[in-house]
Amino acid sequence: MLFEQTEKLKQLENTLHNIEAVLNPEQLREQVKELSAKAAEPTFWDDPAAAQVHTTKLSYVSAQVKRLESLHTQIDDAYTLVELIQDETEPASISELETELSENIGQLQSNLEQLEIQTLLSGEYDGRSAVLTIRSGAGGVDAADWAQMLLRMYVRWAEKHGYTVQILDTSYAEEAGIKSATLQIDAPYAYGTLSVEAGTHRLVRQSPFDNAARRQTSFAAVEVLPLIETTDHIEIPESDLKVDVFRSSGPGGQSVNTTDSAVRLTHLPTGIVVSMQNEKSQLQNKAAALRVLQSRLLQLKREEENAQKREMAGDVKASWGDQMRSYVLHPYKMVKDLRTLVETSQTDAVLDGDIDAFLDAGIRWRKNQQAQ
Repeated sequence: MLFEQTEKLKQLENTLHNIEAVLNPEQLREQVKELSAKAAEPTFWDDPAAAQVHTTKLSYVSAQVKRLESLHTQIDDAYTLVELIQDETEPASISELETELSENIGQLQSNLEQLEIQTLLSGEYDGRSAVLTIRSGAGGVDAADWAQMLLRMYVRWAEKHGYTVQILDTSYAEEAGIKSATLQIDAPYAYGTLSVEAGTHRLVRQSPFDNAARRQTSFAAVEVLPLIETTDHIEIPESDLKVDVFRSSGPGGQSVNTTDSAVRLTHLPTGIVVSMQNEKSQLQNKAAALRVLQSRLLQLKREEENAQKREMAGDVKASWGDQMRSYVLHPYKMVKDLRTLVETSQTDAVLDGDIDAFLDAGIRWRKNQQAQ
């Protein structure tokens, strides 16, 4: 048993070296120094939004360095246990130490698997913040309620990880729930991580809006885009835009302010429409809407390029499909991803933002698909 555990430990140590070859710990430490120096500048908080993004990145990179250092410590501690077992002569003590070693190796393997996920996020925009849009689909009022449940799920996921979340726009349904919502999650690799959530999410439950409590199936679509940056150079001529202004509205269509500060942009060449009502001024809402529009145009450009590549390569396989995950609350409880086959009966935890297992499996699944 000790021989097997020692060999397993060597494999895990090799895995850590492979991860470090990708993540480059020395480069991460240099980033921490640079980001810390920037955060210490007197004018750092003059732009609170930029400062928030900066501090989030600093926190993330610092945590990465600490995780790598902690993993080295865990490996050293495990080797120390191996030496203690080899020197021990008392059977009871040997058994106790072997149990501790087994537990440590199990925890080490789990920690390495979580860190390894980041090495799979190597896409051009994977390191960006993410812009998610959730839209209710088939299922009437239940679908609108389901869209709002998904919105809460992603907000809770971000909050659990300490990420900054902004609700950029919400279009409320008349009876309950939302027609659509757009949120921005600011964190390194937020786009790469959450992009596997794009697709149709299906809910099966007893409808709370049906007097007979009949079972209802409803759908909501999730779109995930990388946040546009100034270096992306997506130019949009003013002549390509139709700009409408209106008053922000809350649940039931009630007005939530007295000025026409909300903005709707229509990109005439593509027909893409973006609405923003989160900011206080019309100018701020227009700027935010323009950024999301640029993100969608960037995504459209990427899709066109990928379609061209698939056509040239003769690849006619569908990539994601419509329904990617089912959430069943009745007659039994189960959340199942139809691509990775990962499933859990802990539906309440999932809807409260515990979706990391699905995200990790989705990232690995996508990497395997790309390698085929």
